[in-house]
Amino acid sequence: MSSDSLQFPHRRYNPLRRQWVLVSPHRTQRPWQGEVNPSSGFSGVHYDPQCYLCPGNTRAGGHLTPRYESVYIFDNDYAALLPDSPEPEGERSPLLVAERERGRCRVLCFHPDHSLTLALMEPEAIRRVVDAWTEEYERLGAEKEIRYVQIFENRGAMMGASNPHPHGQIWATEHIPDEPRQETESLRAYRTEHGSCLLCDYAGVETREASRIVCENDGFLAVVPWWAVWPFETLVLAKRHAGSLKEFTDAERTQLADILKQLTTRYDNLFETSFPYTMGFHQSPCDGEEHGEWHFHAHFYPPLLRSATVRKFMVGFEMLGMPQRDITPETAAERLRNLSPVHFTLR
Repeated sequence: MSSDSLQFPHRRYNPLRRQWVLVSPHRTQRPWQGEVNPSSGFSGVHYDPQCYLCPGNTRAGGHLTPRYESVYIFDNDYAALLPDSPEPEGERSPLLVAERERGRCRVLCFHPDHSLTLALMEPEAIRRVVDAWTEEYERLGAEKEIRYVQIFENRGAMMGASNPHPHGQIWATEHIPDEPRQETESLRAYRTEHGSCLLCDYAGVETREASRIVCENDGFLAVVPWWAVWPFETLVLAKRHAGSLKEFTDAERTQLADILKQLTTRYDNLFETSFPYTMGFHQSPCDGEEHGEWHFHAHFYPPLLRSATVRKFMVGFEMLGMPQRDITPETAAERLRNLSPVHFTLR
């Protein structure tokens, strides 16, 4: 497909979700008179006495946060899942179906310094977070009622983060959630049809074309995927076929920390702001089955569109028909790729 033809409306297929996205490059110049949000600034405060995640403070649920010096993990005081939820009672119509969902919700503080983000943390500190993620994935995944462990971070108030302290969450669920379940089916179907891994093959395509690559190292590749929905959405792919964090070598854990640092720094540099996003790892389910089809990857879904104050909304046709984007993934990748790898606050 020629690059010229991609400047006209067309749709692109997402093989992981088996869905289409409409791309409309000619709309990038449309005027904006919609909502303008406050810019996400950086906190200059290293310790906030009102922050329940800062060392030594009392959390909202009344528990005391210890004076931790590195990573700190605890059960969420307001967990969306409980380990002892009962089965819903009573018979219902086939159209009114409910099932028990047991699970655990954990909070992982990345660093005791309230002012930091992944983009501002030292690589060695991010590596400690990677090690903690790996340990939690293994420990929670070993619990007999758990079939999936979802690790994620909501960064910034625009993405619903209730606290600016550097932290993420881990939800372990009794059932495999819809998104990873759909990906499992897609990865498995591709492997059956082609005899290879969908994401290994896709990483090869992106490496050959190079136009959507943002950054990479020996272990990981970060791209704006062909099927990206959000303006500066990225996909981080392990270069080696590995299903989960626990399969990574020591070197690959360090490389994962490095690619997260590289990517989040470029995000901040794009609009010179603390860039909001939702990030999450998709990896092998913990359901006791063999999952040779699975290939570890991370999704970054950032909302910013034109500046630090204008975000994309998923409304209208996107809610009722299919996702739509204006800026092409190739243009988004080029803009991110050409940014400095040094954080703008340190230059």
